[in-house]
Amino acid sequence: MKPRPRPQPVNTRARLYVVLMVLALGSTALIVRAVDLQVVRKDFYQEQGDERFLREMPIPVSRGTIFDRNGEPLAVSTPVESIWANPAMLLDNANRLPVLAKALGTDADSLRQKLEQRKDKEFVYLKRQLNPDDAAEIVKLAIPGVSSQREYRRYYPSGEVMAHVLGVTNVDDHGQEGLELGFDDWLAGKPGAERVIRDRLGRTVEDVELAREPKPGRDITLSIDRRVQYLAYRELKSAIIERHASSGSMVILDVASGEILAMVNQPSFNPNAHAADPAYRRNRALTDVVEPGSTMKAFTVATALESGKWTPDSKVDTSPGYYQIGSYTIHDVHDHGMLTLTSVITKSSNIGAAKVAESLSRDSLYDMFHRFGFGESTGSGFPGESPGFLPVVTAWGPVEKATIAYGYGLNVTSLQIAQAYAALANDGRMRAPTFVKDARNPDNAIVDPQIAHTIIRMLETVVVPGGTAYPQAVVNNYRVAGKTGTAYIAHGGGYQYRYISLFAGIVPASAPRLVGVVVVNDPGGGQGGAHFGAVVAAPVFSKVMDGALRLLDVPPDNVQHWFAGGPTAPLQSLAPAATDPAGNTDDNAEEVP
Repeated sequence: MKPRPRPQPVNTRARLYVVLMVLALGSTALIVRAVDLQVVRKDFYQEQGDERFLREMPIPVSRGTIFDRNGEPLAVSTPVESIWANPAMLLDNANRLPVLAKALGTDADSLRQKLEQRKDKEFVYLKRQLNPDDAAEIVKLAIPGVSSQREYRRYYPSGEVMAHVLGVTNVDDHGQEGLELGFDDWLAGKPGAERVIRDRLGRTVEDVELAREPKPGRDITLSIDRRVQYLAYRELKSAIIERHASSGSMVILDVASGEILAMVNQPSFNPNAHAADPAYRRNRALTDVVEPGSTMKAFTVATALESGKWTPDSKVDTSPGYYQIGSYTIHDVHDHGMLTLTSVITKSSNIGAAKVAESLSRDSLYDMFHRFGFGESTGSGFPGESPGFLPVVTAWGPVEKATIAYGYGLNVTSLQIAQAYAALANDGRMRAPTFVKDARNPDNAIVDPQIAHTIIRMLETVVVPGGTAYPQAVVNNYRVAGKTGTAYIAHGGGYQYRYISLFAGIVPASAPRLVGVVVVNDPGGGQGGAHFGAVVAAPVFSKVMDGALRLLDVPPDNVQHWFAGGPTAPLQSLAPAATDPAGNTDDNAEEVP
């Protein structure tokens, strides 16, 4: 039997050295790693940690308040809460979805589907603009990943009365239409931001620092007078309903400043409800164009006076009630016979206007119309305002020149008509209309003051016995200068027997303060009935101005006239004798081109 080999002695020292070396290397690696984490890549890992717990949260700001000229709030921002969630975190607690869905007033399956579609995101709105108390009840459920955020919602105290002027904001409180859009940069302000630490449930546990100072929106005071606006809205709506019309507009301007005191449209909408029909939301007074009919005759006569060929007493023969230009025939409702230039306005003679235009150059007519702002934007600054359409002068043949003279062949907005009549009332100086109170709004001379005064006196004859707007446009105790208009509605390249009824008026005529324009579309709804400007539009003007002049404390200028029961002496000198009662009917004979 062989002897067993002797075991080698264990080298305890060597093993100890190995163990010590391994420990030293491990310690060195830990030290190197610690230096890497704490020194070399400290900023990177700090940023990564912050991304998981430190959040930059927006600080919402309230939108500026819109006031009327007397300080009444027209648009205000109210605080609301919006519920949001981290989809991934909420889906990890899917057993709480039915409770959350019930609190939100939605279906659990729909909520789950919404979260699944956005599970790669960290933020999704679940429901916006809730009452703060309702939002607090949802937050109290303590569902992981669900939280609330402060926002603001726009509220319009006057509802549909101011809807078309103010417009609306969207769910993010940005202006979408009207003056909310036009002054969005001014009203919106700039949200701030703060850094906060949030826990794993999304709850804020510490405010770290203010990253950006919030800047609330600035307030704005409009030229609109809420009281006058309401009057205009009420009377226009009543007329639309009574006359079975499809739509209508009214504009009231302050002559001296160009400030828009009222602008209303029908049909309207409730800006506090976001489900309004888009067709109801446009501001027709600025976006919709019409052929102005006989309201243009004032500017044709202004061209005649400026030419020096005509005076208010110049004669024009309108017999036998029709007038031929080539193959085209112009008609008046009645054979008015021999008229003065003033009587052309009083009786609203198409033949008279056409013959006056025939004596003038097309360039002079175009220049006058263009000076009064037709064919270009008024400069009001309202989003989407139409410039209308005034054909280039080279397109005017003899027929076009005649028909444009009494309001066909061009398109205008209600505001353009108001601006033009305000220029006549302002001594022949035109000023861009404005929606802002006390805005710097310089005027410029466009016609001789004497011509403007003469036109005003001629327009007064329309609202006395023998004129087309008597007595419908009368405002008790005030002298009124105005012009009726009735135009066919263009359709499909031609005209149909449906009408636009217009009235443009100035009060008080002796010292003009207000201009009002009423436009009513399709009275009777194509079913016949009264459609003349004097019958449909003029009464709206009369009722609104009767209240507006008193609200604005404008002194009467015609008290003696109405107590005496007859026109004042100055008016009698211009007005024709009312020998034909039928002549009081409105100018419903604008010829269809």
